[in-house]
Amino acid sequence: MPDAEVSKRGWMVLDSGPGDPAWNMALDEALLEAVSRFGRPLLRLYSWSEPAATFGYSQRYGDLAKATPLRPLIRRATGGGLVLHDADWTYSLVFPPSHFWFHLRAEESYRLAHEWVCGAFARLDVVTELSPICRKEVPGQCFFGAEKNDLLWHGRKIAGAAQRRPKTGLLIQGSVQPPPICLVRSAWHDAMAAAGAEFLGAPCEVVSLDEPVANLAESLSASKYSAREYNQKW
Repeated sequence: MPDAEVSKRGWMVLDSGPGDPAWNMALDEALLEAVSRFGRPLLRLYSWSEPAATFGYSQRYGDLAKATPLRPLIRRATGGGLVLHDADWTYSLVFPPSHFWFHLRAEESYRLAHEWVCGAFARLDVVTELSPICRKEVPGQCFFGAEKNDLLWHGRKIAGAAQRRPKTGLLIQGSVQPPPICLVRSAWHDAMAAAGAEFLGAPCEVVSLDEPVANLAESLSASKYSAREYNQKW
């Protein structure tokens, strides 16, 4: 679904590599704050420097603390359920308010994000599909059962996402539990960029983390996502 403005200006890919769990969540918020300045969409690809778990913004910390021994346990800026981060492949999509994705209903932007991921797997000769219905089995846990438009491999959920849409832009945070077959993360990163180029109808520009965003991420990591007051506030 090409966008005219993206076709003219392109879009961005940032591979930020492995990061501290609190910093990973802080960087997504910093990118959301900066995307209006960028004026074009950004795909962030990243991993985790240590095992961790994240949970949706409105969930109760005490309930999730009993559900997993993984620590740190960090409250995301987005919704959704409990996600365990260890061997998963994670990405974020960030769109400025000027982009048409910002104006979509949540269900539609969720579907498009997973069509993008589905297209990436197709480039690796892995057949996936979007779940046509909701099959929730364990409340509050992201990878048990499946929501409508989650990504399935042989009927099993392998990808989910959550969203936040303030005035500054749209943030989609996604986690992929790769199928138990021979796949390489770097190849999937390349496939995500290639799928995005076709999906958005424009080539991507590989970018580095700029200093204002990096500084904001460091500040948010220390003052918010590492803070007990934020993570355990309810």
